[in-house]
Amino acid sequence: MALRVQRGSTLEPMAARPESLFFRSLEPPSGWDGGRAAVSASQRARMLEAITRAVAEKGYAKTTVADVVGLAGVSRRTFYEHFADKEACFLAAYEAGTDAVIEDIKLAGRDHAVDWRARLGGAMEVYLATLAAEPEFARALLIDVLGAGPRAVELRQRVYDRFVEQWRVLGEVACREEQGLNAVPDVVLRALVGGIAELIQRHVLTEGAESLEDLAPVLTQLAERVIEGAGVTARAL
Repeated sequence: MALRVQRGSTLEPMAARPESLFFRSLEPPSGWDGGRAAVSASQRARMLEAITRAVAEKGYAKTTVADVVGLAGVSRRTFYEHFADKEACFLAAYEAGTDAVIEDIKLAGRDHAVDWRARLGGAMEVYLATLAAEPEFARALLIDVLGAGPRAVELRQRVYDRFVEQWRVLGEVACREEQGLNAVPDVVLRALVGGIAELIQRHVLTEGAESLEDLAPVLTQLAERVIEGAGVTARAL
């Protein structure tokens, strides 16, 4: 069945992508093989993907509920069964996508358990590869969220806190594995998270998200240097 989009919109209907961040994040315990829970989760995942795409192409302010339902192939009634308004939908997309990204990073860390440097490199590669595969979400995560209002900015800060926690855990692993390393102060970890986000954001704006994996070597080296220099930094602070 053909999907309808808002009259005058440049957006084209999209096909559901079971491999996308949102489908992976929202998959029911019983899977996608039918049942009310699967139908509801599929509708929600399509709407989250739709608002991410619409915001990436039109900007948050110009995106409408009509864009979302048209792209997702659902009714307005279905939209309002899931979300109070456009803002609630965007925040849900931001949070669900971030959950999937962080889970990917955790799995990469466990898969590269040889030492902390291998874990760091593996996690960075997976993070950038995930964003490169989801360019609309990469833009929402790093750029469009800033224009979506105070609740979105607050959520962004909580997401950054989660990334700080991931780096804190890795720093603790490094301290156990390598003599002479000390815990990295949180203020430095926040600077690291912010610096990585800034470099990725710049790349998205100038080169496009699809080539983000090109940043893996420099970002990995940056993070290694921060952790290696933790002893000096900790004494200075």
